[in-house]
Amino acid sequence: MIKDTLIEALGMEITLLEPGKVVAVMPVDHRTKQPFGLLHGGASVALAETVASLGAYELVNKETEAVAGLEINANHVRPKTDGVVTAVGTVLHQGKTTMVWDIKITDEQDRLICVSRCTMAVIKLKK
Repeated sequence: MIKDTLIEALGMEITLLEPGKVVAVMPVDHRTKQPFGLLHGGASVALAETVASLGAYELVNKETEAVAGLEINANHVRPKTDGVVTAVGTVLHQGKTTMVWDIKITDEQDRLICVSRCTMAVIKLKK
């Protein structure tokens, strides 16, 4: 499922996947930096939406429902130039048609790099 996707291209690894919580790590390297040597905000957002999407997918009936990102926001609060970041996503709201996920991205010292909120649409599959 991850092969040949943005998840693979950016070097993301899912380290925990359980109902209502997802943890993933991503390197800060040539794949995820912007031209000035900092972690690209778009890479952080991609990590956040990946965590929310995988988490939401774990909470739906896979035979009758799918999920898709509906809205995402992010505040980039600290720069990062190398190493690894860790994203922890937790579900804040699990409804019939939407879910809201909180994602915090931290560095190796547990300092906040980015905080994001992602709304996921729950889509009913046609029979």
